[in-house]
Amino acid sequence: MSYNEADTRAKLIDPTLHQLGWTEDLIRRETTAGSIEIINGRTKRKKGRTDYLLCIPSEDGYSLPIAILEAKKEDEHPTIGLEQAKSYAKRLNVPFVFSSNGHLFVSYDYYYETVSDDNLLDRFPKPSDLKILYESRKGFSLESEKAKALFVPYRGGQSERRYYQDAAIRASLEKMASNKDGWNRILLSLATGSGKTRIAVQLLDKIEKSGQLKRALFICDRNELKKQGYGSLFSIFGDNAAIVSSTNPQKNSRIIVATYQSLGIDKDGDQSFFLENYPKNYFSHIIIDECHRSAWSKWSIVLRNNPNAVHIGLTATPRKIEGESSEDKDKDEEISRNNIRYFGEPVYEYPYVLGLADGYLAACEIIKGRANIDDLWLRREDLINKGVTDAKTGKLLSPEELNETYTKKDFDRRLIMPERRDAMCEDLIQNFEKTGDIRQKTIIFCANDKHAEDVANELERIYQRKNLPRCEKFAFKFTSKTFEANFDETHEILLANMRAMKNSHFIATTVDLLSTGVDIPCIQNIVFFTYVKSPISFYQMIGRGTRIDESFDKYMFRIYDYTNATRLFGKEFISRIRSEPSKPKIEGEKDKIAKVYGFDVKIKNEGTYILILDKESGRENPVSIEQYKELLAASLVKEADNMHILRDMWINPLDRKHLIEALPGGENGALLLRELLDLKDCDLYDIFADIGFGVSAKTRKERVEAFDYKNKDWLNSLPLDTSKVIRALANQFKDNGIEELESQNVFDVTEVKKAGGIKALLEINDDLKNTILDVKMRLLAI
Repeated sequence: MSYNEADTRAKLIDPTLHQLGWTEDLIRRETTAGSIEIINGRTKRKKGRTDYLLCIPSEDGYSLPIAILEAKKEDEHPTIGLEQAKSYAKRLNVPFVFSSNGHLFVSYDYYYETVSDDNLLDRFPKPSDLKILYESRKGFSLESEKAKALFVPYRGGQSERRYYQDAAIRASLEKMASNKDGWNRILLSLATGSGKTRIAVQLLDKIEKSGQLKRALFICDRNELKKQGYGSLFSIFGDNAAIVSSTNPQKNSRIIVATYQSLGIDKDGDQSFFLENYPKNYFSHIIIDECHRSAWSKWSIVLRNNPNAVHIGLTATPRKIEGESSEDKDKDEEISRNNIRYFGEPVYEYPYVLGLADGYLAACEIIKGRANIDDLWLRREDLINKGVTDAKTGKLLSPEELNETYTKKDFDRRLIMPERRDAMCEDLIQNFEKTGDIRQKTIIFCANDKHAEDVANELERIYQRKNLPRCEKFAFKFTSKTFEANFDETHEILLANMRAMKNSHFIATTVDLLSTGVDIPCIQNIVFFTYVKSPISFYQMIGRGTRIDESFDKYMFRIYDYTNATRLFGKEFISRIRSEPSKPKIEGEKDKIAKVYGFDVKIKNEGTYILILDKESGRENPVSIEQYKELLAASLVKEADNMHILRDMWINPLDRKHLIEALPGGENGALLLRELLDLKDCDLYDIFADIGFGVSAKTRKERVEAFDYKNKDWLNSLPLDTSKVIRALANQFKDNGIEELESQNVFDVTEVKKAGGIKALLEINDDLKNTILDVKMRLLAI
């Protein structure tokens, strides 16, 4: 009998590697958070993926990961699954991949992009061999001064970071140590909610401890970002971190936190405060938060005055610009808001879809709707016949004061139609009611300030008509103009109330003030009432919903898309620049903002979608529920062939893991589908049996009840205590799913212990593993 993957690693691979110098301290296990499953109303983290990294040591005892090791079944060729291991290696930022069946191994080198021939396992490279290979590929010695930061331990230990944060930090330090062209320009691209600021702080801490930090600047363009950055930096650097004000440059601090505005770089181009207080190359390291939009144009003086500093750009959406005229390029060749041209390609990327798969970011459901009127071109005559007026004065407009036609992208900007707005608001509230309480934390993106105000007012009216408990603020406008007229609630107070209050401040209507740089983890819904062109803006907007918030029991969020904004999922972050300074006015276009009543507006339901990973592009791809079921069915049949094979795979944890990973959307996609099909009481096995093989899904409770009567003769033939324990074990499936039967703690469950526990099972078989396997087989019998 051949070994499975776990036994191959433990009994064949580990002993051989140990003899070659790979001691336990040089093998690091990186485990992801694991997807989130809700069973019987209780949230449960499923077991995450574990990767085995090979590390090389330092004199101080801290080890540096440089390779991933994948164990295969003893009877499989070592190249099986190598492609998957390569994708894991990229996420983990290690250049070497090894795969072994316990007898042979193959390797993959990311620098030469080659797979080796089969080699006997006893010829596996030693730590010293891999160190030499690593140094030759990277172009620097690990004994060099600049490489010291790679071996600085994390303050608070390894638990202080997630695997991808560690990978991003190592990728940054490797580029700094390389001394290659562009060594001091670092671009990190990670999804909103993945902890970019945390990465920056830990990165600076390692640089400081290795003796390479002179003075650092954390620079951003909004006060909210400044406060968040300072809070994180203060937790590590204490009083060595300080916030700059217009009257205090904080020159005694090694780490200063500032907005461009607080540095005195104003819209008129005055740079005197900055230049007088911070001479050339004053900073050794500069962190540029949200670098896709900041540090350029008038603000570029910060980077231009510190050319020798390490410039580290943080963003979820690295900007690439196309269509720049030669004049535009020549004007500012050194400092460009084209992130890719300025920094080079990101040294590390972690998109939303990976954060979702790993269990660090919230799952996403997309509900699409569309106003029927958005399919029409409205002619001047149509509006005149309905008594169109000036939106500001109420005066009737003449044909000469109107554009010839209006399309959907003019709505709420140049043409206000209250029936359209009200229909969208009513439809949104109805959708909220379908998913529970209408009082859900929500951000609605609107066309302009007036539109945001009108939407907030209409939602308030709807709430009042519902005769629900009094709410101080159900919906409210949150734009820059909000604070010009509101002295009771400042920007900060409104945000704090939305984050903390569970009985008010539910829906914020905005234009772009909440599109980026604002951390509100409790947001349950992102709503598009406005048309969006830019993939960068779109990803920043949906980023407000991607964070998990356990205090609000929020593990997923919904996108309500009324303007087809979700078409921008998976698009490149490209901005196109025209050679002319601004968009020319269309001949005949009028300045009047018109308002018209009298249209019969209906909202068409365009379906529910989920996100899956497009394996070719590596980006998110929305698919409808029906499309997803078709893809899932085809994949299940390809992987499992029939129900008997599916059951055999499902009762084996490793086979089950590989099956789920091979399916479109992975485990998170399947869990979300189960939620949308209202089959929450079913194990994923039954979802797959239904979709792939047409076998009606049974609930976990139904399976436990069937287990009892289908196996009645067998159970009665066993000793009484033994049958009681087996029934108690089966009950754990009902309450916690298949994984509970594989838990090391299952025999500590009160019900199982009271029935007789391990002792009772040993009466019939001293192999507990096979007994559990038998119970699982019988539970999942067709």
